[in-house]
Amino acid sequence: VCAGAKSILDLPKTLEYLETQGVCVAGYRTDDFPAFFTPHSGLPVSCRLDGPGEAAALVAAQRQLGVSSGIVLGVPVPDDLAAEAAVVEEATRKALAECEAQGVKGNEVTPFLLKRINELTG
Repeated sequence: VCAGAKSILDLPKTLEYLETQGVCVAGYRTDDFPAFFTPHSGLPVSCRLDGPGEAAALVAAQRQLGVSSGIVLGVPVPDDLAAEAAVVEEATRKALAECEAQGVKGNEVTPFLLKRINELTG
């Protein structure tokens, strides 16, 4: 269960990779995969689940079928807490440039980017 993939990732490639691994990408009360800071990415989910009963039924069906590839349940950030997509995209571009300029590498990249995007977007 997540608010979508991190906005710093290439979301179409992320969803494509999940699909190749047989992972069901479901949206909780949405047809649009959430984009972490924003409720919409413009990318479709594999299926929509409109309540906890539907989510539980999906998990049960997957277990009954013996499917072990997992499920991603994307739950959009509430609209009143969501950032504006264009603002996040600009902050991400700036944070990536700063990351490269400062020579941040390896497992320090994601925490740096997320912290910097939060700072830039307030």
